[in-house]
Amino acid sequence: MKEFSRFSCWAARIEAHLEANWEAVEEDYKVPPLPANPTMAQIKNHKERKSRKSKARASLFVDVSSEIFLRIMTMKSTFEVWNFLKQEYEED
Repeated sequence: MKEFSRFSCWAARIEAHLEANWEAVEEDYKVPPLPANPTMAQIKNHKERKSRKSKARASLFVDVSSEIFLRIMTMKSTFEVWNFLKQEYEED
């Protein structure tokens, strides 16, 4: 717990920082492949959803200590990383 003793403060900062990408943190959604002959709107939406997931995960990785990063670096989804951090460091 020493390495992340102020989880609630850190979590509030991360939530504010990731507000536009918060859906990617709280929901474990998959971005489905584009259909054949997608519309411009479908392409844009697909790109935005993939980008949100990547940005959110990268933000979580950058904003933790090296010790914590070593524990989460193999996790594939932002949802998985966030839930691990909450379980591990959030005080009851």
